Amino acid sequence: MCGIVGIYLKNKKYHKDLGKFLSGMMNNMATRGPDSAGFAIYSSEKKNKFKYSFCFKNINSSELKKNLLKKIKDAKIKIISDHIVIETTLNPSKILNIINKFENLSLVGYGNAIEIFKQVGNPKDVVKKFNLEKFSGSHAIGHTRMATESAITTDGSHPYSTGKDECLVHNGSLSNHNNLRRSLKKRGIKIKSQNDTEVAAGYISNGLSNNKSLKETLMDGLKDLDGFYTFISGTKNGMAIVRDEIACKPAVVAETNDYVAIASEFQAMAHLPGVNNAKIFEPDPGLVYSWGQ
Repeated sequence: MCGIVGIYLKNKKYHKDLGKFLSGMMNNMATRGPDSAGFAIYSSEKKNKFKYSFCFKNINSSELKKNLLKKIKDAKIKIISDHIVIETTLNPSKILNIINKFENLSLVGYGNAIEIFKQVGNPKDVVKKFNLEKFSGSHAIGHTRMATESAITTDGSHPYSTGKDECLVHNGSLSNHNNLRRSLKKRGIKIKSQNDTEVAAGYISNGLSNNKSLKETLMDGLKDLDGFYTFISGTKNGMAIVRDEIACKPAVVAETNDYVAIASEFQAMAHLPGVNNAKIFEPDPGLVYSWGQ
């Protein structure tokens, strides 16, 4: 049992409140996943700029920042808890050649609009450590994890990102992830953990890289991904939810003129403005619901 949440802000006046809204959603899902938590924040992309989110360990943050600035001359660096976000004009191949020389850094996501943060611990503590309430943006996705098939580590935590500005959170389990992992690796998709969700994220990346839309890719997944699951997936343009055709993993959607919110349970959304007047529904099994472009 895990908790998954997502929010897409239709009204720009609420962009400054994105972190506050998501904080409440994740805090209210803490009982569903006490082992670790994470979130992805999407904000306006900057032309010709990339943002790289890393987790670091066993190194002083000031020393790390100093060493990175020596290697990446135009870097703008933000450090929050044990994560560092590097903004630069350098493309992924160049930045990864540099970062590979830093043994204490682990990439958790990159793109023009996305920032990802995740950590082991009670979700309420993770939310505080990353100052989630202070974030702004257009949409966000979060996860609270109860570990089942893989270890309680940062690498085993959600969201997973295997492509530019992509992320996935998942409640459930996949039964054919080992075969899919081998198949995706042969196609050049990098999968680092033993977590089945990262395999699903890789599957989505593979579909998007073949010029399919997020909605089309998730529909294909209903045929190719065996198991019980509810996915919330994000790109820089929006987000989507899909439940498998048996739909034993819960989800509820609240939609107003100002936002769309998704969560495993309604209590995660009870603090949102105007939620009592929202259109509230349970997503049908085997259908993809998407918002954004």
